[in-house]
Amino acid sequence: MIDLYYWTTPNGHKLTIFLEEAGLPYQIIPINIGKGEQFQPEFLKIAPNNRIPAMVDHKPAGADKPVSLFESGAMLLYLADKTKRFIAQDTAGRAEVLQWLFWQMGGLGPMLGQNHHFTQYAPEKIEYAINRYVNETARLYAVLDKRLADRAFVAGEYSIADMACYPWIVPHERQRQKLEDFPNLQRWFEAIKARPAVVRAYEKAKEINTAPSVSTEESRKILFGQNAQTVR
Repeated sequence: MIDLYYWTTPNGHKLTIFLEEAGLPYQIIPINIGKGEQFQPEFLKIAPNNRIPAMVDHKPAGADKPVSLFESGAMLLYLADKTKRFIAQDTAGRAEVLQWLFWQMGGLGPMLGQNHHFTQYAPEKIEYAINRYVNETARLYAVLDKRLADRAFVAGEYSIADMACYPWIVPHERQRQKLEDFPNLQRWFEAIKARPAVVRAYEKAKEINTAPSVSTEESRKILFGQNAQTVR
């Protein structure tokens, strides 16, 4: 059994998609980030960066004790290696998956996250910041669109690279992007959206939460008011 510490964010969806695709037994432990539950001592033992998702695998392969992880990319890679699914087993194919997984973790996620912040949540609408991140979002969409011009999925076969990228494209309208401007990306997006496991993952999300994580001044302070003191 896997305990998944989860909230309904793009990074959270990555893990429910994998677990549904792989058919691994798991239970969701909701961590309402808008209420500050990510600062609970029990959660911080697993996720010292106070971010979701995190997980505990109570039956790890080749280990006697449970294994806990934080960081969604590390979790996807761990699960792919555990199951030997959704990652190529040859050296070259594995490298293809890993480079696009890291591209999402280092670029697509952080840049689109900043897009969300400055277009949706910042108390002041700063034109330079909005343009900076909306334009960078479009650039990254174009990189993905070009990559998908001659293949069905990001690394050839459907993999954890696709699972990592897809949830960040779901809120494309909020990111001020039009999928029709990126036809290869749009085709890929619709194919993943229709996968039964992806449908199940997003249905689970609706059972847990349907409200924005940032809906009050209190939640805004919790999510955007952190500094060194909140760690110490």
